[in-house]
Amino acid sequence: MIKKLIADEDPKKPLSDSRIQKELLADGIDIARRTVAKYREAMNIGSSTQRKQKY
Repeated sequence: MIKKLIADEDPKKPLSDSRIQKELLADGIDIARRTVAKYREAMNIGSSTQRKQKY
């Protein structure tokens, strides 16, 4: 689900780990921000600042 949220995000304004955590909490998944960061790093996905595309 983290991968899907990141794939669907706006490239000019990517989601932060805390925002991903809040989105998952809204879907009924109780997860900590640090756990989101751990899974994101395990999938070799950069942080929100690394994913931001400037145009």
